[in-house]
Amino acid sequence: MGTRKPSRPDKPGGARKQPARHGERSGNNAERFGHHRRPISMFGTMPGIRIMNLSTIRKPAKANENRKRVGRGMGSGMGKTSTRGHKGQRSRSGSRSMRGFEGGQMPLHRRLPKRGFVNIFKKEFEVVNLSRLAELGVTELTPEVLYELRVISKKNGLIKVLGVGDLTTSITVYAHKFSETAQQKIIAAGGKAEIIEVKQPAAIKRGKKK
Repeated sequence: MGTRKPSRPDKPGGARKQPARHGERSGNNAERFGHHRRPISMFGTMPGIRIMNLSTIRKPAKANENRKRVGRGMGSGMGKTSTRGHKGQRSRSGSRSMRGFEGGQMPLHRRLPKRGFVNIFKKEFEVVNLSRLAELGVTELTPEVLYELRVISKKNGLIKVLGVGDLTTSITVYAHKFSETAQQKIIAAGGKAEIIEVKQPAAIKRGKKK
């Protein structure tokens, strides 16, 4: 067997540069990014790989899939029964089941316990404290004025005044409900607490028509 020829140096008088091994930093990357940093790319942080840019970005696997087209022959892989199987309710045309149907076993919405109820006649009030009304510097406060001053968020909502804070001036407040403490403080300061009556819907008369 012949002897192996020595490697040819790239430069006269110098040894040939060996490529960087796995896990080692190459000289080019060290010059570009510094010895303490590695280039970051979509393939990882290993040296000697491309940096992520618009030309290297790829969509994830199965990002765009074609719609399943059945009834296109045996060569499609979905021939004969067209993925419906042999006989049964689900193989017939027009078959459907109720929402949450689990094949006959007790469905989840019936297995879970139920607690409490939803009150359909619940009234929600927007709460306003006396300390907030005292900061406004207005002597007569109506729902329209409170809405313009952004004290309440709903123009036609129900308002309840609570007795948090103190009053030093007399004011007249129009609201749908007052707490007992708020009403006492307003009257003690020389003001008035006017209750706005809530219109109740008319009762539905049931019975035989005359």
